[in-house]
Amino acid sequence: MSEIAIPYDHPGCSTASAWASIPREPDLPEKSELIARIKRLLIEQDAVLVAHYYVHSDLQDLAEATGGIVSDSLDMANFGHQHKARTIVVAGVRFMGETAKILNPEKRVLMPDPGAECSLDLGCPSDEFSAFCDAHPDRVVVVYANTSAAVKARADWMVTSSIALPVVKHLHEQGRKILWAPDRHLGNYVQEQSGADMLLWQGSCVVHDEYKAKELIELKGKYPGCRVLVHPESPRAVIQLADVIGSTTQLINAARNSDADVFIVATDNGILHKMRTLCPDKLFLEAPTAGAGANCTSCSHCPWMAMNGLINLAQVLETGANEIHVDPAIIPRAVQPIKRMLDFAKAINLPTRGIGNA
Repeated sequence: MSEIAIPYDHPGCSTASAWASIPREPDLPEKSELIARIKRLLIEQDAVLVAHYYVHSDLQDLAEATGGIVSDSLDMANFGHQHKARTIVVAGVRFMGETAKILNPEKRVLMPDPGAECSLDLGCPSDEFSAFCDAHPDRVVVVYANTSAAVKARADWMVTSSIALPVVKHLHEQGRKILWAPDRHLGNYVQEQSGADMLLWQGSCVVHDEYKAKELIELKGKYPGCRVLVHPESPRAVIQLADVIGSTTQLINAARNSDADVFIVATDNGILHKMRTLCPDKLFLEAPTAGAGANCTSCSHCPWMAMNGLINLAQVLETGANEIHVDPAIIPRAVQPIKRMLDFAKAINLPTRGIGNA
């Protein structure tokens, strides 16, 4: 395996501004009023709410209660494409809004806060990435869904966490060398499993990068028989302790289908709401982020995901602000690697629902 060191010091990657922008939590009377208002506005605006597993439980419940969806980013975009609503409201982070717009250029896409970013996206600027690609023209470019529209437009393939390995294995069997971006942990995992020649961009997720193996071993010792569910954006030492490695949807399904009573979950704690709803008789614990070398300010929750709330959701529906735009010149190029992935999933009989990412 080859890899290249990419400086991870872009100012936009700091989580401080995200934590400062988290909306306040409304009290119960205000919350009830906001939910009623949002339900009315969704109808008036011919809009559908699509929410990621990592946002606040109020938004997850509201999406499902109003005919929307709670899922991973690609399912969110596909659902919006299939839904008759003319407006898609994306409760998630910016690349998810952009992906929805790429797949639905004819629809209006709104977000509660377009400043909700992703460290993987921010850590892979399109100009630097394009130069990286130009320096290695012999490699097929495979990018993770957690990237900007401009980065997707530079790629040959876009993948999600659950289809990344099948795609790379397919390319490896064809004798192709891979240029991978942006998550180094997922890239390392895919390379080890596939044996492919991969040149890795050195990005990481501010949440998953903080999980600690030593503390995870200690926590496992307190719960004999527990199962460890790990997203492959996590460090290698944590992945090696997993009973199940998979995407958000795969981890949820693993929890539902397991006979175990206790699970330690190494992914954003927003997913625990869905797990606890589907499996109320089971115990779900956050994987530890503490320990030597930890610099976590988000613990097990993404501060940018936390920027989505009922208050700014109501505001965006009332005002039409925070519309997501993607350069029309980019869309035809950005949609191609996504469609290539979807066509591949169909060819190997992998359902397009539930092939999602973080």
